[in-house]
Amino acid sequence: MKTTLIVIQNEADHADAKGLVEKLMGSSDPQERARMMAQARLVEAYERVQWPRTTPALPVLLSYLMDQHNLSRADLVPLLGTASRVSEVLTGKRDLSMTMVRRLRERFNVSADLLIPRGRARSRVAA
Repeated sequence: MKTTLIVIQNEADHADAKGLVEKLMGSSDPQERARMMAQARLVEAYERVQWPRTTPALPVLLSYLMDQHNLSRADLVPLLGTASRVSEVLTGKRDLSMTMVRRLRERFNVSADLLIPRGRARSRVAA
């Protein structure tokens, strides 16, 4: 049996490939399910290259979390220490201490990896 997959090189191919995955999704035929999985992997690979995920800057992340939890700057004081520290962190002038990272991680249930800048994590390991 010949199986055809769509090699994705542009947006039109991407749309066609996603359509094929949707079409095959409801099938109970094992060969069509395998074809769907293979095409879905091609779609995923294309999307990772086309739209790579990036970690948001700390001020952007904290602003988002504050918005989602209906918090003000004052609500961050118990987590970050003082109003001036909150301001410094939210403007990007100050990195978080490990105590701040722990408190924010526990409060918002987010990975510490999002709160520690990549360069800082590497430099601490190397030091």
